[in-house]
Amino acid sequence: MEKPDTDVILQMSGIDIVFPGVHALDSVDFTLRRNEIHSIMGENGAGKSTLIKVLTGVYKKGKGTITLDGEEINPQSPLEARSYGVNSVYQEINLCDNLSVAENIFIGRQKTRFGKINWKQIKAGAEEALRRLNISIDVSKLLGSYSVAIKQMIAIARAVDMNSRVLILDEPTSSLDRPEVEQLFTTIRKLRDEGLSVIFISHFLDQIYELCDRVTVLRNGKLIGEYVLQDLPRLELISKMVGKDFSNLKNQNKSISNKTANEVFIEAKDLGKKHVVEPFNLLVRRGETLGFAGLLGSGRTEVAGLLFGIEEADSGDLELNKQKKIFKKPRDAINQLIAFCPEDRKKNGIIYELSVRENIILAMQAKQGIFKSIPLKKQIEIADDYIKKLGIVTPSQDIPVGNLSGGNQQKVILARWLVTRPELLILDEPTRGIDVAAKAEIMNLAMQLCAEGMSLIFISSEIEEVIRCSDRVAIMRDRKKIAEIEGEDLQAEKILNIIAADTSGAAASPPGVEA
Repeated sequence: MEKPDTDVILQMSGIDIVFPGVHALDSVDFTLRRNEIHSIMGENGAGKSTLIKVLTGVYKKGKGTITLDGEEINPQSPLEARSYGVNSVYQEINLCDNLSVAENIFIGRQKTRFGKINWKQIKAGAEEALRRLNISIDVSKLLGSYSVAIKQMIAIARAVDMNSRVLILDEPTSSLDRPEVEQLFTTIRKLRDEGLSVIFISHFLDQIYELCDRVTVLRNGKLIGEYVLQDLPRLELISKMVGKDFSNLKNQNKSISNKTANEVFIEAKDLGKKHVVEPFNLLVRRGETLGFAGLLGSGRTEVAGLLFGIEEADSGDLELNKQKKIFKKPRDAINQLIAFCPEDRKKNGIIYELSVRENIILAMQAKQGIFKSIPLKKQIEIADDYIKKLGIVTPSQDIPVGNLSGGNQQKVILARWLVTRPELLILDEPTRGIDVAAKAEIMNLAMQLCAEGMSLIFISSEIEEVIRCSDRVAIMRDRKKIAEIEGEDLQAEKILNIIAADTSGAAASPPGVEA
């Protein structure tokens, strides 16, 4: 019998889980060693969250085994997982602002004496838990009086104090400034050196390379491999995540149809919002397509949110036709003839229970207001017109839109916004989750709209799609715009090299990168 590897604290073997219509994890292995910080990386739908939820008892696995310190465990709930010493700290901190720091650290496990809560012991225990992380604060103050960074530390202190053997940190830096990130990393390294094993999940490539020892890459629910980070070039890591070898790609630059597009429609000058996206400069001319490239979590969608008023900027200026504008809500953008097809059509796009017709006229009706309804006859004419224009396959405009295929649902969302006759259309992942034929139709439609004079912002995880559709491409990483390229530079290999470039201590930026 083979002896267990004493260096391994956690082993997940052959983990398999199936949801209706989705093989979320397909015989995935994951190994966590003692005194290690290990990242799990992958694009949307890779299986990262599902794997963690199996480990923490949120989901029940279909097949496979989990061993902790050589003993098999099968947690059926987060509470049971915590009893084994597996604790999680998430991006959205699940603590109570209206309780003191000490109460939060010991909530659910209050120390008692003679049947009464021993507040003195709780206070002393909380101070000791924080002292271990080199944090000295007043634990009797309400949690809500402290910054997000301190709350994050308090959540970690609580997890560590519960005899943690494995600590899972899911996007812990998403709301932190750089000095706060450095403080957090110092704490994580200290915990690792004291014997804790850490699973660190983040979309920030620089932070992964700065902090982690190893990385496990998942793609489409399958294990791609486990790697020592110092031996894995960044470009190679990205290639493994997205599933393409970019080492031998040739220029796929499209022929720009509208070369006389010079008039600026919208321009952002140092526009940004703290903890959302760093200030950026950006302009879109009439009749051109500006593409956005970057990994998941790079800030592409956040830029779109600022331009459409989903988020209100707290720095910089936004100019429309050379006039300053402030978008506090999407209606402000819609009134300026800007439209937005969101990334998640199921959550933020279609309304399943409404008919195809009702979904198509939704934005137009919202723009006119509830007191000026569109006559039914007019609704039918509009829906019929756009069903024909976009080739929406449906037996009737009156059936629930949820009955259509993914590609046809996406066309319905496009129709909804085209009805409003926008001058700028933002397309965020318009081809995700649809078949190849529907992808081609939607991309051709995007280029046709551009040729007719509409301005487009095209966001996609598929770099070839971005190149094919765009006149210029803005490149995002770690919620920063790091470069903008056009012409002969529009090559997949160049884009990936810019994304992968290590600028942490570089004397100069790579070609095409803004210093």
